[in-house]
This record gives sequence, C-alpha cells and structure tokens, in this order.
Amino acid sequence: MSLATVKAFFAAQAPDIEVIEAASSTATVAEAAAVHGVAPAQIAKTLSMRVGERVILLVTAGHTRLDNGKAKAAFGGKVKMLGLDEVEALTGHPVGGVCPFGLTESLPVYCDASLRAFPIVIPAAGAANAAVKIAPARMAELVDAEWVDVCQSVS
Repeated sequence: MSLATVKAFFAAQAPDIEVIEAASSTATVAEAAAVHGVAPAQIAKTLSMRVGERVILLVTAGHTRLDNGKAKAAFGGKVKMLGLDEVEALTGHPVGGVCPFGLTESLPVYCDASLRAFPIVIPAAGAANAAVKIAPARMAELVDAEWVDVCQSVS
C-alpha cells in the first residue's frame, strides 16, 4: 500500500521521476548506498519525530545526526524520535521506507541543509527496497518542506 501511494504521488506531481525498486533491501543508509552505488552521505534519510504533540518529518543527508540543541531551537521544543510502532501508523510508510512522499496524512516536512551538498539525493520511496533519485530543491518543493540546519556530520 505504501509503495502504491508513493507511486501515485509521483504520477500526479512529478511523472518524470521514476520509483526504483531494488532486488535487495535499501532500508538502511549503508544498504541503500551499496545498492545505488553512491556514498552514504548522498542517501536522504527521513527521520520521524515528535515535538510536543506535533509529529514532523526531517529529511537529512545519510552521514549526519541530529543536533539536539539546533533541533530544539528550530522546532520550538525538545524532539523525540517516534517509536517503531508509531511510524507506519502516522506516516503510512514502514520503517526502512519512510519518506516525505505519499503520506497517509499531511505532516510538516523539513529538509536539512546537509542535503544541499549534492545535486541528486536518494530518499526511500515507501518500501524497504524502493527509492527515487531527485534534486534536493525539487524534493523540498514537491513536499512543501521548510529548509533548516539541525544536523551535524558524523565522521
């Protein structure tokens, strides 16, 4: 179902973008980088978080981690990752396939500045083996994301 909603999203909003279904798992940054032949940093991971009662999605480069101080300042409160049991219920996507496309309900989406280092990034596409290749600015535009700087590189 989730893969279908992502495909429907792209068919309606960006028919030039193809959803790529891999033969093996791309659920982790390392797996996705290996399957797509890119550096882990170029994988766009989507974090599902709660700020108070508000659920948000943050798309960031694969080599980063959340900076809690920056996140608290940008989002107006302490951030907490959603529990595994909450992710699919709130996004419509299974863990490993979470993305900002084809969501069950409208959620605020943020894109971290770390994505701007790449002309093309590879976020998941609603399944643990699906992804798309997309320019970060276009991704942000398609999902009406706000740009933030809330992550730091991990060596």
